[in-house]
Amino acid sequence: MEFEELVHKRRAFRALDPLDISEEFIKEVATLAARAPSCANKQSWRFVFVKEKQQLERLHTALSGGNYWAKDASMLIAVFSKPDLDCEIGEREYYLFDSGMATLQLMLAIVNKGLVAHAMAGFNEKIAKEVLNIPEEMRLITLIAVGKHSSDLEGKLGEKHVEQEQIVSKRMEFDEFAYIDSM
Repeated sequence: MEFEELVHKRRAFRALDPLDISEEFIKEVATLAARAPSCANKQSWRFVFVKEKQQLERLHTALSGGNYWAKDASMLIAVFSKPDLDCEIGEREYYLFDSGMATLQLMLAIVNKGLVAHAMAGFNEKIAKEVLNIPEEMRLITLIAVGKHSSDLEGKLGEKHVEQEQIVSKRMEFDEFAYIDSM
C-alpha cells in the first residue's frame, strides 16, 4: 500500500469483528513501531499486547462507558512510558512525544495489514495498570483497540456511533493549522 493511501485508510472505526491474532503478527507490527525516531535513540515506549480472552475481559473493566465497542476488539494494546526513559531537556520531557511517534507507526503497521487500530483516551489508568502489572511510576498513555472492521454497524454500535462510523471526519484546511516562516 502506498503511504498516502495508508494514511487516508487509517480511521477510528468502532464496529469490530473477531479474528485470531498471532504472536508473529504482534512481533511484526511491534518491530515496525520500534523503527520510530526517538530523542538520542532512547526508545522510551513500552507496549503490552493483550489478546488472551480472560485478560481482555479483565482489561475491559478499565474502559469508560463510551468505549463499550472496544470489548469486541480482538486485541488491546497498552502504550506506556515514563519521563526518565527519554530525554529531559529543561522543561521538555520527550517521552510522550517519542511514544506518540512509535504509537502512530504501530497503528499504521496494523492498518497496513488490513485491520483497525483505534487509540482511546477513555479508560481508568489505575485499573488498567493493575490488570496489566504496569508499575505505578509508568504513565499509561493510551489503549489501542485492534480488530477487523465489521459491516454490522447496527448490531455492534449505538445510534450515535453508527452515524459517526459512516462519516469521514473533516480535517482542518492547511491555513487553519500550518504557517510558513512565521505565525
